Amino acid sequence: MIVGLGTLLNVTTIVVGTAIGVLIGNRLPERTNRVVTDALGLITIVLGGLNLVSLTDSDFVGAVGAGGTFLVVIGALLIGSIVGSLAGIERRLESFGGWLQDRLTRRGRGAASGTETEPLTDSLVDARLAISPREKFISGFVDASLVFAIGPLAILGAFQDGTGQGIDQLALKSTLDGFASIAFAASLGWGVAFSAIPVGIWQGLLTVLAFALGSVMSGAAIAALTATGGVLLLGVGLRLLNLRAVAVADMLPALIVAPLLTVGVAALLGN
Repeated sequence: MIVGLGTLLNVTTIVVGTAIGVLIGNRLPERTNRVVTDALGLITIVLGGLNLVSLTDSDFVGAVGAGGTFLVVIGALLIGSIVGSLAGIERRLESFGGWLQDRLTRRGRGAASGTETEPLTDSLVDARLAISPREKFISGFVDASLVFAIGPLAILGAFQDGTGQGIDQLALKSTLDGFASIAFAASLGWGVAFSAIPVGIWQGLLTVLAFALGSVMSGAAIAALTATGGVLLLGVGLRLLNLRAVAVADMLPALIVAPLLTVGVAALLGN
């Protein structure tokens, strides 16, 4: 089987799902679109909660202790948030979304939607129902990118693909992302389709890494990554529900820090 086929399938389903969602969304009232987005927010929170079950994973507990699992996740989030905030990941992701929207609306619409790239932190919370086409595009791009890239299936599926174990997990993720793209795009439009870019890059890099190094992550490290990803998904859910525009993208380095902390703590404890 071709290495990387799973990520290619995932990117395709996101784009196709977005196209279907845009066609449906144009025929639905704004209130219905809002309810769809709220439903996605609730589902995302449920997924995040399910991922937190990994805090009790036997390998994770065995490596860092029963009380250490929560401390590892906290440490990863704090360190990751500081690194991500200093690097301006959220701002850069939003700026990239704005740049894409500018390129796509240059034909006649660019002047109407403006050219400034402003953070969406406040507008996402205060005026979701009255956002401009530009803000709507960026919101769809950023929120969908976070949902599709953070989940454990993105990491585990890419590793499975890269180590030649098949694309079962990425096929499942592709199906889920395809339906989620329909729901997202019905409310947020074409920006959702461009979330396929960071998803393709992220999963592609993980697939190449797994192909080059083999299956190198222990069960404890994977559990730490999954639990940390669960917390980030809770943040995405809050964004979608318009409760708090959590800067989840700035916390993404925590997904790298969590496995490293787990390995380090396990080594110190001699586990």
